[in-house]
Amino acid sequence: MTDRLPKIYAVSACLLGIRCRYNGGHKRSEKVLAFLRDQRFVPVCPELLTGLPIPRSPAEIVSGSGPEVLRGEAKVKLADGTYVTEAFVRGAREALLWVKLVGATQVILKERSPSCGVHEINRKGKVVAGQGVFAALLIEAGIEVVSEESCASALIPPK
Repeated sequence: MTDRLPKIYAVSACLLGIRCRYNGGHKRSEKVLAFLRDQRFVPVCPELLTGLPIPRSPAEIVSGSGPEVLRGEAKVKLADGTYVTEAFVRGAREALLWVKLVGATQVILKERSPSCGVHEINRKGKVVAGQGVFAALLIEAGIEVVSEESCASALIPPK
C-alpha cells in the first residue's frame, strides 16, 4: 500500500493578507482564501527574500519580462531609478528553493507583479503581457503556476 502525500500549495504571501508588498501593504484575496479552505498551503514572497527594504519605490521590469531577466536580457528597476535586477533574481531563486523544500507542486501568484505576474506585469503605468521573475523561474523549473484571478477554475483541490 502506498501512502499518498497531501497536496501542498505555495501562495503569494500578499494574497493571504501578509503585509509584504513594496509599499508595506497586502492584496488579501477572499477568493484565494476560500479556495484554500481545508487545503495545505505555505506563504511565499520572493520580494521579501530580495533583501530590499519595505516600504520602497515600486519596481518594474524594463523591456521584456521574467524570462528575459533570467537570461540577463532585461533589468528590474525601481521607480526611483535604482536597478535591482540581481536582488529580484536572488529573491526568486530563494523562493524557488522554499517551494521545493516544502514540496509544493502548484503555486498561486499575484498577477501583474514584477516577481509574480503569471500572464501580465505592469510597465510605465500600463498592464502588458509578460511574466514576473519568480513566475518565470517556477515555470522553467516545471512547477505549475496560476494567478489568483484564475485559481478557482484552474486548480481542483484534491478530495
